[in-house]
Amino acid sequence: MRRWGATRCWTAATRLARVCTVGAALALAWTPVSAQIPADSTSLWRYIETPAFTVRYQGRDSLRAARALATLNAVGPLPGLRGEPPRATLTVAPTREAMDALLGGRVPEWAGAVAIPDRMEMIVPSGRFWPGSREEEVRTLRHEWAHLALAAEMAPLRIPRWFNEGYAEWAAGGWLRGGGLKLSVALAFGDPPALDSITLAWPRDRVPAEVAYLLSASVIQYLVESSGTRGLELFLDRWRASGSFDDAMREVYGATPEQLEPVWRKWVERRYGWLLFLTHSTVFWIALVAALGAMCLVRRRYRREQMARLRADDPPDTPAFWIFPRAGREVDREPSSE
Repeated sequence: MRRWGATRCWTAATRLARVCTVGAALALAWTPVSAQIPADSTSLWRYIETPAFTVRYQGRDSLRAARALATLNAVGPLPGLRGEPPRATLTVAPTREAMDALLGGRVPEWAGAVAIPDRMEMIVPSGRFWPGSREEEVRTLRHEWAHLALAAEMAPLRIPRWFNEGYAEWAAGGWLRGGGLKLSVALAFGDPPALDSITLAWPRDRVPAEVAYLLSASVIQYLVESSGTRGLELFLDRWRASGSFDDAMREVYGATPEQLEPVWRKWVERRYGWLLFLTHSTVFWIALVAALGAMCLVRRRYRREQMARLRADDPPDTPAFWIFPRAGREVDREPSSE
């Protein structure tokens, strides 16, 4: 009886194991592919469609994609542009390697995003390797969107690099977030380079590239201060109608880029040179703290020297007229009066 009961138990256990194995196989077969593959290694794109944008992402970047989409939808009409905004694609790259592969080359480490006008696509990094703040993220998205909108407005014309980057930086609002002070610090230690040099060799290091962005944006700021946003609109209209950047600038602003550059250089040196650098509140407090620190050091040194002089005038602890008996020698004593 015991042997037969053990055989029945073993048979039931075997059948149960087979059923569990088949059930697990069926469950795995019906499980979505994205759930079978880890989120970081999946190659499937998920999409969010809106009338103006298509956002694609992978894995755990759904919140990042939705937040970027909300930021782009909140961007209003860009200054100077009249055409219909183009439909664009926003891609959230899951890794740095994936971002390099999407762009066909290595992206600088400091690059927050990249715009590809030929494909009307913006590529932004995943939130897992995005080092910037929320404010910087919004400004970066506006910057890249300005690239695509300007390219769609002026297509198929070729846009000079300094004007393209300058307009995007100016329209994104980065110029208003301490850009003047950063530019004044850069100009305090050197002259602004020529616009042609910026166009031909855009810096790949972070600090020189940031200065190049600010210099390009300062040109747009100068044009807007000269003739307002209306002047910028007329310039883009004339440029699109004539197809010539130089002719449009001569017609609207009365000067060619070669003639405008020395005037702009004097303006940017006068407005963002040493004067702004020295009168900025941050620089003032730094200079004040440095001056107070120097005064404390000088005062401490003076007190130290004064104390040394006072100690030099003090009598020694053992004056020369003090006589001490030597060891092993009797001291002469005066005879007593007795």
